[in-house]
Amino acid sequence: MAFALPLAGCGGYSDPPGPPAGPGGSTTTITIRSTGADPRNVTVALGTRIRWTNSDTRAHEMASDPHPEHDICPDLNAGTIPPGQSRESQNLVTARTCGFHDHLFPEQTNLTGTITIR
Repeated sequence: MAFALPLAGCGGYSDPPGPPAGPGGSTTTITIRSTGADPRNVTVALGTRIRWTNSDTRAHEMASDPHPEHDICPDLNAGTIPPGQSRESQNLVTARTCGFHDHLFPEQTNLTGTITIR
């Protein structure tokens, strides 16, 4: 009897975002511009999703700290966001502070920030 095992991908974060925010959930937008993330530091309620909107002319890949693991707050990992498009995180359901950065441009401090979940 043969068994098929799924292979874990490596590299980018291209999984589609989870289901829409549940009852009482809201969405907070962080816009990615050529000048950086705006806003860079936000506080949101439990259950909120982050909408990453790319208003830059190049693709971005917003992810949780640390680079390159992106595993402190993996619900933030948005995958590649082409110019002019948006992606949403999963619902943020654990109270904590999460750092974020652009996986494609980790050296750009203007694309870093924090999301405090309360």
